[in-house]
Amino acid sequence: MLTHKELKTCALERAEVKAEYDQLDEEFCLLDEFLKARAAAGITQAEVAERIGTTQSAIARLETGKGKHSPSLSTLQKYAHALGCCLEVHLVNKIVKTDRRTKRSTGHTKKLCAH
Repeated sequence: MLTHKELKTCALERAEVKAEYDQLDEEFCLLDEFLKARAAAGITQAEVAERIGTTQSAIARLETGKGKHSPSLSTLQKYAHALGCCLEVHLVNKIVKTDRRTKRSTGHTKKLCAH
């Protein structure tokens, strides 16, 4: 029987699985940021929900990415503010390799802080 790590390694050797996995990386990184920020703030999902005027189950859906709809920027700002954080949205160009050169451009950042 394969361990989880062995199964993952084996599955990621398949190009189509690796492509799907990589596509989800951004979403999982963002969800991980939510969890880390809430843990650092030392508050529960119920406390976040109370602070922004929603339910604990809505916060759970937001943190797992399993909601039917993507959260609005307004909701993400409220969530960040409830944790004592500031939401930053970054647009970063992908690295494009052409021949033997690599093109890279700087990203743009917009801080969305409630004051």
